[in-house]
Amino acid sequence: MALNYTKKTVDNFLKPKNIGRITNPDGYAQIGNMVCGDQLDFFLKVEKGKIKDVKFLSFGCASNIATASVMTEKVKGMTIEEAKKYPWKKIVDDLGGLPHQKVHCSIMAVDGLKKAIADYEKNIGSPKVVKKVKAIKPVITKKAKPIVKKKVVKKKVVKKLK
Repeated sequence: MALNYTKKTVDNFLKPKNIGRITNPDGYAQIGNMVCGDQLDFFLKVEKGKIKDVKFLSFGCASNIATASVMTEKVKGMTIEEAKKYPWKKIVDDLGGLPHQKVHCSIMAVDGLKKAIADYEKNIGSPKVVKKVKAIKPVITKKAKPIVKKKVVKKKVVKKLK
């Protein structure tokens, strides 16, 4: 069975954009399709409510890689609210179409983006996180005392060996 990919799909597969990972991302998601075995990981950096950077890693087919590549290019610079509404059909249109049996890759890419955004929203500015940070107080002591003295440890070890 031959799949007729557009030139733009092949180009995005062979030279994907935004592939890689972001250290300490503001949002992260991993998504997969159990039927085809494809997997995507998305990493977000957000600044002032806009997607400053987005990267992905793929374990998948040409469509999986191409759809994630196109989508990450389009959502970079968007506000979080705009990116949440990004439709999978736009990816298919931007690629000039996808074989019917590969359209699920564009849906998976958008679902992964939404999951990464949800992770960002859960972690950043969450009242629970702020309360935990405020509740942490530094503990200052003059001199730390060891929990176990060396002599006691040596005696116990000697007794156990006999």
